[in-house]
Amino acid sequence: MTRLFSTLRTLTLALSITSSLPAMASNTDTLISARDAYRSNNLGKLTAIAGELPASYILKDYPSYWLTLKALDRDNDSQVIGFLNSVREGWMPEKIRNEWLKKLGKREDWDGFAAEWKKLPAEGRDEESSCYSQLLDLRQGKKPDDLDRFLDMRATPDGCNQLITAAAAKGMLSQDWLWRRVRLLLAGNFVSQARQLADATNLPLSNAALSNPATASADSPGGQEAMVFGIVSKARNDLGGAASRLAAVESALSKDRSAFAWGQLALLSARKQAMGQALQWYAKADPQQLTADQWEWWARAALRGEQWAVLEQITRNMPASVAGKPAWQYWRARSLKQLGRGNEAPALFAKASIGHHYYALLSLEELGNTLSTPASKTVPNNADIAAMRANPAIQRALALLDISNSEGRAELRSDAQREWRWAMRGRSDMELLAAAEIARREAFYDMAIYSAERTKEDHDYSLRYLTPYRDITQRYARQLDVDDAWVYGLIRQESRFIVVARSGVGASGLMQLMPATAKWVAKKMGLGSFSVNDIETNVQLGTWYLRYVRDNLSGNEVMATAAYNAGPARARAWQDSRPLDGTIYAETIPFSETRDYVQKVMANAAYYASTFGHDNISLKTRMGTIPAR
Repeated sequence: MTRLFSTLRTLTLALSITSSLPAMASNTDTLISARDAYRSNNLGKLTAIAGELPASYILKDYPSYWLTLKALDRDNDSQVIGFLNSVREGWMPEKIRNEWLKKLGKREDWDGFAAEWKKLPAEGRDEESSCYSQLLDLRQGKKPDDLDRFLDMRATPDGCNQLITAAAAKGMLSQDWLWRRVRLLLAGNFVSQARQLADATNLPLSNAALSNPATASADSPGGQEAMVFGIVSKARNDLGGAASRLAAVESALSKDRSAFAWGQLALLSARKQAMGQALQWYAKADPQQLTADQWEWWARAALRGEQWAVLEQITRNMPASVAGKPAWQYWRARSLKQLGRGNEAPALFAKASIGHHYYALLSLEELGNTLSTPASKTVPNNADIAAMRANPAIQRALALLDISNSEGRAELRSDAQREWRWAMRGRSDMELLAAAEIARREAFYDMAIYSAERTKEDHDYSLRYLTPYRDITQRYARQLDVDDAWVYGLIRQESRFIVVARSGVGASGLMQLMPATAKWVAKKMGLGSFSVNDIETNVQLGTWYLRYVRDNLSGNEVMATAAYNAGPARARAWQDSRPLDGTIYAETIPFSETRDYVQKVMANAAYYASTFGHDNISLKTRMGTIPAR
């Protein structure tokens, strides 16, 4: 009898699913039509579609969300209010509220802003909406916090520019501060924003002089700023000429302006790996005017030449916000060891060892520990997994993922990622692991890693370091005599195992091959027609190319990793005239993206090697020595 009831339940469920398939297909078609109407700005069609999806459909709010984004562009507050009243939780209302707050701030509707700001969780606030909040505080007599964060070589959004101007009008920012901000904007080549700030705060910056710095006069502050701007601009293509020009006019410039200019030339020199010259110019710079990036390149200039005493001094004098980074804790500790002050190093290594990143692994090794993936792991039970599956944001994410995969709509996959990340906020370790396991089962591998990486005490390394497509990857790695842990480390960093991943520059597939590279490799391998997004073909081509660049770069995996990201010519150019510690080579790669990439790929490889039971090779040994150029 029990078996009969079970059979009847199964049959009933199957009939229910079958009968719902046309409706599901209709809902998917409607959703895609709404998305297309949004992209083509067909508001009439989008408005009509917004009410068509049934209330029971998990993605029913998306057409209204897209319609509300369009309403924001037209300052249609009634549509925004209606959406926020009907959709109260999730990443969509947070996005809408953030954008609306910026509109309210720009309009100076401070009552409306104050009411809505309270409803936006701290995690959902972006930089510009936060600036408008500080601007509101300023209007109410409260001094904004940390205005010095704007003393950097970057442009800021309109709300932050208004905050700076308002703070200056109330006498909270000195003229020296404002000139420094202008100077940094000019150095970053954000000329329009520099001019706007000068105009808004009555700084005498000459537009004519900025347009032709060679004609600028040192008789006025604005003329001197234009001269510095001209020198820094020239330095991007002619460092020697810029240095000669600066030396010639240095006596005519104020001390702070000439010191600023030397600091900019020092940064550019360090990025070109002319480290000795960079150190000479840093000595003429004003440490108080250095940005975090400049401090880090000052340290790298000393590190590249293994000037340990200089490196120790630089890292000791860094601002706390820079010195507290694991990178500089690690390198300061290394410098102390080299200087025979090893008793001071362990505390710094211990601080840097917290976590699972590149510097943490190197620091653990310096403390005498080796990497070993725990045999035991925390595993969520069926109830934990069922509870996470019942979460509406998780359900929306998986529904979007399914449509993206079945209909080839990559933009919906991005929405699925946003839903997933929102759902992970404030989760316990067990909830995160349950979510990671769900994502693994659904082949949502990037989000499985995202969730697993967020655990604090209970970990599952098999989820942090997933190994999908193991048979394919291992087969080609063995055929080509390439370390499969290295291949996996690269894939994890390149694509997070997203088969259809496509970069902004056109790289495709698991191993993110550029079209020209894929075509060249296929020709070398004798392949005829091929699909770069086919899993097996992509791994085959990518592994062959990885082996090729390794063989052409002295068999060195670190250089080959750099070459895979930035090209073999650059990887060679970054060598030194003498053999170089691999960790120093990686640290002094001029491109931030490539430097981060190499460090993460090699750290990933160390974890995968441990997972695969390979010989226990330390990360520092894996980094090895880079041969002389």
